[in-house]
Amino acid sequence: MPEPVDAADAVEMRTALAGLRRTSGLPVVFGGLLADARHARIGELNGAQTSALRGLVISAGSGLGGKAIALARPCAVTDYPVSRHISHEYDTAVAAEGLRSVVAVPVVVRRSVRGVLYGALRTPVTLGDRTFDAAVAAARDVEQALAVRDEVRELLALTRDQVAGPGAAPGAWEDVREAHRELRALAPRVADPALRDELLAVCGRLASASGARTPAAAPQVRLAPREVDVVACVAAGATNAAAARQLGLRPETVKGYLRSAMRKLGAHTRLEAVVAARRAGLLP
Repeated sequence: MPEPVDAADAVEMRTALAGLRRTSGLPVVFGGLLADARHARIGELNGAQTSALRGLVISAGSGLGGKAIALARPCAVTDYPVSRHISHEYDTAVAAEGLRSVVAVPVVVRRSVRGVLYGALRTPVTLGDRTFDAAVAAARDVEQALAVRDEVRELLALTRDQVAGPGAAPGAWEDVREAHRELRALAPRVADPALRDELLAVCGRLASASGARTPAAAPQVRLAPREVDVVACVAAGATNAAAARQLGLRPETVKGYLRSAMRKLGAHTRLEAVVAARRAGLLP
């Protein structure tokens, strides 16, 4: 039997399902994430009238959802109980909920199926393109959220408890600075508050790892989070246009943040801004 999935990851599925039901008008939506390569557990339901589907373990290749997992593509049936295009291991649970027309969409991250999302009607009618597209879009939302979360976790694993000391080799410092920039860029895209707080805390540790401190007599420099993000991109050699792509902002917005940061740092050039930010302990 598969192990329980990460509770934080399940939030992404719950949010996407709520949005799908709201935008598509489907009366029942449900789904679950894979805990191993071949099994997903239905953990999120919206609009269900019974608990028959909750906790159901879907195996790759079995039923409609299992078919979607195995093929890594959306699948649909007009009348689930009598469909000849799927196996029927889960008919009892489906019948208890009274489902007839069903669509199942896999959640695919980095070419690996990570979950399956369903939308269903209690009448045997063909699902229209609008409904089908809404289900696919909801799955894409989960995919993007999980991809961001995966990237954050990987970066945190690389940086947590491995912050280089003041005497670290130049190459090690470049790794620290690149990790800091990537984490700062990802932070606004992380929906989970706990994970975002952890991410920003690690960013703070990375920024102060060089031992740089503002002299006690000097006024403390405070930059807005996005100003720090922009200066971090500049420190990595990014142009305004490249920084805009990395941060999901417009080039004009990046230019405005950079201008504001330079003013606060007392800098007249991009290089001076980076040096001043490092001296102030804002960048590693």
